[in-house]
Amino acid sequence: MATPLIQRSAVAVLLGSALLGCSSTPAGLDAIPLAELDDRIAGGWAGQMIGVSYGLPTEFRFNNQIIPEDRLPEWTPDRVASALDNDDLYVDMTFAAVLDEKGLDATTEDFGAMFRESGYRLWHANLAARRALRRGVPATLSGTPEYNAHANDIDFQIEADFIGLMAPGLPQASNDICWRVGRVMNHGDGIYGGMFASAMYSAAFFESDPEAVVRAGLAALPAESPYAQVIADTLTWRERHPDDWTAVWSLLEEKWNKREACPKGSIEPFNIDAKLNGAYIALGLLYGERDFAKTMVVAMRGGQDSDCNPASAGGILGVMLGYEAIPEQWKSGIPAIEDKKFSYTDFTFKTIVESTRKRAIALVERNGGRLAGDRLLIKRQEPLPAQLELWDDYGSPAEEIPIEDARWKFKGAWQRTEAKQRRRTYVGRTAGTEGAEAEVAFEGTGVILSGPYMANGGMADVHLDGELHRTIDVYSDGDHYRNSEAVWHAFGLPAGEHVIRLVVRGEAPQGSQGNDVRLENLIVFR
Repeated sequence: MATPLIQRSAVAVLLGSALLGCSSTPAGLDAIPLAELDDRIAGGWAGQMIGVSYGLPTEFRFNNQIIPEDRLPEWTPDRVASALDNDDLYVDMTFAAVLDEKGLDATTEDFGAMFRESGYRLWHANLAARRALRRGVPATLSGTPEYNAHANDIDFQIEADFIGLMAPGLPQASNDICWRVGRVMNHGDGIYGGMFASAMYSAAFFESDPEAVVRAGLAALPAESPYAQVIADTLTWRERHPDDWTAVWSLLEEKWNKREACPKGSIEPFNIDAKLNGAYIALGLLYGERDFAKTMVVAMRGGQDSDCNPASAGGILGVMLGYEAIPEQWKSGIPAIEDKKFSYTDFTFKTIVESTRKRAIALVERNGGRLAGDRLLIKRQEPLPAQLELWDDYGSPAEEIPIEDARWKFKGAWQRTEAKQRRRTYVGRTAGTEGAEAEVAFEGTGVILSGPYMANGGMADVHLDGELHRTIDVYSDGDHYRNSEAVWHAFGLPAGEHVIRLVVRGEAPQGSQGNDVRLENLIVFR
C-alpha cells in the first residue's frame, strides 16, 4: 500500500530539517530542505482548497455587511471535496499547466491561447476576456478597459496562487509572471491583485509574521496605485484598532466601496473589485494571529467574494504553517481525495504539489539559486514595486437608466421581457429584426450598456455621438448561465452629454441559435 502524502510529508520534514542543520549555506543564499518545500507547497494548495470550500455557502450573500457569527457555515472535513470542481482551483491550475508545457518563458499569447479554448464556466473579467479572445482580440489586449469592463475585478487575484507557490522568496520573479498571465483578463489594479497575492505567498516561505507577509505583498505594488493605497490604509487602520478588525472593515467600506465598474456592482450592493476583496484577505492575515480557523473566518466575514478571500488567506497561511501544521479538523478530508483530478485538469492534489515543486526549483535556478543535495538554495529577492498602470478615468457610478425609462427611444419590433436571478428581476427589451433601433442620451464620462448573453444572441452596431463605435454580439458562446453583462461599454469620454444609438443587424454570429439582442439598462459614470 502506498504511504499517504501526509505521512510521507511528516517524515520528510524531519529528515529535511536534520539535513539543514548538518550543512552549511553559501553566503547570499537561503536554504530550504526539499521536504520542507513540499510541505509548504502542499500547505498552500490545501489552505486554498479548505478556504474556498468553507466559504462557498456565503459567496456574495453578504454584501456591504459583515457576516454574523451565527451565519458562518458549519465545517465538516468531507466538504473539502467541493474544491475539485471550483473555478478558484481549476482555472489556477490550467494556467500552471501552460508553464509546464511551454516553460518559464511562456508568453501572454500562450496563456491566452489556452484560455480561448477552455470549456469551463467563467464570469466577470474572465468571461469578458475569453469572449474577446474568441472574437480575435489579442491576449495582450483582452484584459484592457477597451475590451473588458471588468478589468479591475478579482479574477486574476484568485488565479495567481500558483505563481507565488512556485516563487519561494522570489517576489520579483513572481511579478514578472503575473504581468504575463494577468494581462489576459485584467489590467492595472486587477493585475496588482494577483501580484499582491503572489508576493505574499512568496514571502510566506520564509516569514513567520503575517504582518510582514502583508507588507511584502504591498511592497510589490506601485505606491501610486489605488490597490496599494487600500492595503496601506488597512495597515494604518490596523495600528489604530489592533484588536477590532470590524472597525477597519467599516473604514474600508466608507472609503473604498464606492467605485465598482462591474455592471452588477455599479447598481447593486455587490463588489467584486480586486482591491476591496484584497483588503479582506489582509484583514484575515493581520487579525488571524496565525490561527488557521480565525484567519479564514475574518477574511470570510468581510463579505462580498467570501469564498475566494478565505481561500487566498488560507493558502498563504498554509504556506507559512506547512501542511503538517494545519489542524487535523480542517485537512482530514484531503487524503480521501488526494488522487482525484480537479475538473478540467490533469492535476490531483498530489500531482499539483509535485508540479509546483518542479517549477519552483526551475524558477529558483533561473534566478541565481541551485539544488544542493536535498536542499534548495535560494537567492532571495527584495520585493520591488511593479510599473504603474492605471485606468481610473471612468468616474464613479452615478446613474442607472433602466430600459423602461422615458429617455429611451425605440424604433422597430422591440418586445418587453422579464428574467429573474436570485432576488432581482431584470426587465428588458428584445429585438431581432434588422434595423430595430434603441437610442438614449446621457451625461457622463463613462457608460456601460448591459443585458444578457444568450444562446440565441445576435449582432448589433453601436453608434456613439453619431459615429459607429463597435459592432457587438450577445451570443453566449455556449455558456448559458444567466447574468446581466456589459454588452457594450466606453470609458474616458469627455465630460458632457453623449448619445448612444444601437441598431440591430438581424444577423446571427457563428454558433448562435438566433439573432436577438436584449437590453436592460444603461449605467452612467461621472
